[in-house]
Parts: sequence; structure tokens; C-alpha cells
Amino acid sequence: MIDELLKFFVLLIVVVEPVTLVPVFASLTDGASERYKRKMSFKAVLVSGAVLALFALGGAWFIRTMGISIDAFRIAGGVMLFLIALEMVFARESGTKVTSEEKTEVQQRADISVFPLAFPFIAGPGALATVLLTFGTLKPDAVLTLGLLAVIALVLVMTLALLLLAPWVNRVMGVTGAHVVSRLAGVVLAALAVQFMIDGLKGAFS
Repeated sequence: MIDELLKFFVLLIVVVEPVTLVPVFASLTDGASERYKRKMSFKAVLVSGAVLALFALGGAWFIRTMGISIDAFRIAGGVMLFLIALEMVFARESGTKVTSEEKTEVQQRADISVFPLAFPFIAGPGALATVLLTFGTLKPDAVLTLGLLAVIALVLVMTLALLLLAPWVNRVMGVTGAHVVSRLAGVVLAALAVQFMIDGLKGAFS
């Protein structure tokens, strides 16, 4: 169980990318008051937690209802996570995060907590796929389920802490440091995504 929890933690922390979210948050809240920054941080994390919990607890039901096999979902989830990993490694403009039209909309919004912070940055497609993939293929086990939910909470708490400390983290790491972390995380995510695909293919053709 410890191995499962550790694997899920690494996968989720890599997909959410809380460190690389710091410069984005700093730019979106540039010139805003500390009260506004704290409010947006807490609200974004709470909304993200609600969305991820919904997908976690309803993941198995969703897969069964749609008639999707576990192996098919492993392959599809692995492919999507691999594409996200490529964007991270090669520092490409992410199509899984925010489009140019959405960026324009963000500039006109006073509340950035739900969009784009909660979705698509924190509880984005990669995080939702990771949660669905983990909980949707989970055998009935109350202790493991609670452990996985605790991992989600831990990742969100870490994200909140980094958002609250964004100015300090930004000064220490800088843009280059954030990019280095993102690229290293992308390599790890790519390997995990390939493993998901291998497991799915083995199950499908066994």
C-alpha cells in the first residue's frame, strides 16, 4: 500500500506542477493586495479539492457506466499523460492548460480562483485523468482509498503553501529554476505514462 500511495503522490505532484504554478500566479496577481492573493489561493485550492474528490469517489462508477474497460482507460490515460510530459520536457505552449482565447478572458476577470487557477492549472485534465485512472482501477479497500484521498489533500496543501509564498519562491527559483524543475518532472511523468500504457496493453492482449 505504501508503494501505491508513493506512486500516486509522485504522479499527482508532477501533473499538478505546484512549483511551476508559482510564476503564473505571481503574474496573474501582480499589483494585487495580499488579502486578494490569499483569498484567490484558498478558494482555488478548495475548488480543486472538491473537483478532485468528486472524480476520485465517482471514478469507478463513471468507468463502469461508460462501459470502459480498465485496460482501455490505462492506455488512454497513459497516452494523455505522455503528451503532457512532452510539453513539460520541451517547454512547449501547453494545449492542455490555457488557450490564447482563455488567456484574454483571464485578463478581464477579477476572480481568477476557479478559472484559470483551479481549472485548468491545479485540477486540470492531467490531474483529473490521474485521479480517475487511480481510483477507477482500485479494488475495494477503504484504508487505501482514505490514504489516496489523504495524498490528494497533501498535494493541495503543498500547492497552497507555494501560492501563499509565491513572491519568496519566485525570487529564490526564478523562471529558469521553475523550467528546470518542470523538465525533470516531465521525464518522470513520461516514464510513468509509458508504464500505464504497458500495463494496459498487457491486460488487453493477455
